[in-house]
Amino acid sequence: MRTLVNFLFEVGMLKKTPRTGYQFLGSGAESVAEHSFRTAVIGYLLSLHESQADAEKATLMCLFHDLHEARTGDHNYVNKKYVQVDEEKALGDLAQGLPFGEKITSLALEFRNGDSLEACIARDADQLDLILALKEQQDLGNKYAQEWLHYALKRLQTEPAKKMAQEIMDTDSTEWWFVKKREWWVNDPPGRRKCDE
Repeated sequence: MRTLVNFLFEVGMLKKTPRTGYQFLGSGAESVAEHSFRTAVIGYLLSLHESQADAEKATLMCLFHDLHEARTGDHNYVNKKYVQVDEEKALGDLAQGLPFGEKITSLALEFRNGDSLEACIARDADQLDLILALKEQQDLGNKYAQEWLHYALKRLQTEPAKKMAQEIMDTDSTEWWFVKKREWWVNDPPGRRKCDE
């Protein structure tokens, strides 16, 4: 049990580990844990559109794909030109002594190698999370987000991911909550007194 508790403390480091690409984009921010959560949700949804896919495996792969960053930190595309991260060593050290350590390592390596349908789904989910974040920044006026989106869209491999990406690009990021042309936005929300009453 102590090994599991230490693992959970280590996983908690991902909540404190920032995704570093936003430094170059100039706006936005998120932790690796935030990224991993939405990536896992996306991976699950994508796997439902691939009849041959193992949804649990794809989702777990998404959940654990950046686990090594609890030890290495996140390295963006500029960092990777100069810094080489030993992901395998970090994963091996992290997984040592865990009853499911071999599974975590196997899933992370399969993700990196991209040699299965589930890995392709997970890699697309990783990119789709970035695409969602970039679309949010574009909608808020960051002119560089559009150029980043161009490259992220080209990385997608599966048809369901490409379709989802097109829908993302066609959807305003506030549409889910800011339903325009509703009287609610003009008048006070229900339960509040109006001045003229």
